Amino acid sequence: MVFDFGNSAIVLPPLHITVIAIIVIFLLVRWSKQLESKRSRVFFYFLISTYITPIYSQVTEEGIFELWTPLGFIAVILYLFLNKRSHPAKLKASILGFCIAIYQLILQYFG
Repeated sequence: MVFDFGNSAIVLPPLHITVIAIIVIFLLVRWSKQLESKRSRVFFYFLISTYITPIYSQVTEEGIFELWTPLGFIAVILYLFLNKRSHPAKLKASILGFCIAIYQLILQYFG
């Protein structure tokens, strides 16, 4: 969406991405209130879980093939399960980050 104001304009992302962002922020704020201290950690678990990276690349005749994986989510889940003091809100935030990572993977392969 573009809002023109004379010589300037405000450009917003598409409506479905704006709605998803509002829902994600609402859920993260709600889950961060469940923690007694260090409420910002929920946001960090979410952000780290959204990280995707290629783990394998190969040049072919058709182009470059890359195999992508949600490495941030794997690291956060390993940390949460190896750590004995994990909170359910942190797990929920990392799963929400995994959903965003899956969306990024779909865009990477089909976009």
